[in-house]
Amino acid sequence: MPDLHRLLSDLAAEGDSVDALVGSLPAARWADPTPAEGWTIAHQIAHLAWTDGQAIVAATDADAFAKLAAEALANPADHVEAGAREGAAEDPAALLGRWRDGRHRMVDALAAVPPGTRLPWFGPPMGAASMATARLMETWAHGEDVADALGERREPTHRLRHVAHIGVRTRDFAFRNRGLEPPGEEFRVVLQGPGGEEWTWGPPEARQSVTGPALDFCHAVTQRRHRDDLALVATGPDAGRWLDVAQAFAGPPGPGRTPSDA
Repeated sequence: MPDLHRLLSDLAAEGDSVDALVGSLPAARWADPTPAEGWTIAHQIAHLAWTDGQAIVAATDADAFAKLAAEALANPADHVEAGAREGAAEDPAALLGRWRDGRHRMVDALAAVPPGTRLPWFGPPMGAASMATARLMETWAHGEDVADALGERREPTHRLRHVAHIGVRTRDFAFRNRGLEPPGEEFRVVLQGPGGEEWTWGPPEARQSVTGPALDFCHAVTQRRHRDDLALVATGPDAGRWLDVAQAFAGPPGPGRTPSDA
């Protein structure tokens, strides 16, 4: 069983890492474009604030969340974009304060979830640990967009293991999300963590594998870098195809990113 307390501590730390990028940013810089087409820094933070708010409702009021989910199903193409647009229109200081308050309340809400409880979501229900992992993954990914917009580089940490884990677990989802049949066999995934440690998933005897730096794998599964810009090695045709469609986040297939030399 995952250690929920440790996960929530890492989730809080990831939020603080992104906060360090924008906490003292002049208001005018919140309009800087990020690598996500049409999204500014304000859109990125607004999206995090919006999704954290949805997670709070899921963890505290299942009936209220059912209404939110019904609204999302009624307008599936725009409900995420709408949340980002509305938040981006706020005064940056107000948006920053709302995001800070929400992410702290989300950690508290997930910590209070009784063991074994399944939380409703826009996809399959999940436990508090899975919700925390998903929120950490998204916070990291959108933080990378903000860092790219500012020309900054955040130092990789052990928290990448959570992002890599959800990237491995969503392999079959990524294939199905593209209308493809998932591979019938497990892959071996061997990644080098930021401290030189080795992280592994899947059976050692697997015929197909993905190896490389954990940071690159996390950029691949969150679609923050094009495969050509990553030092990942896929052994086997299905493993190679996975790197082309990998998607750790919910929703329709993302557009991905263009190669740096394009």
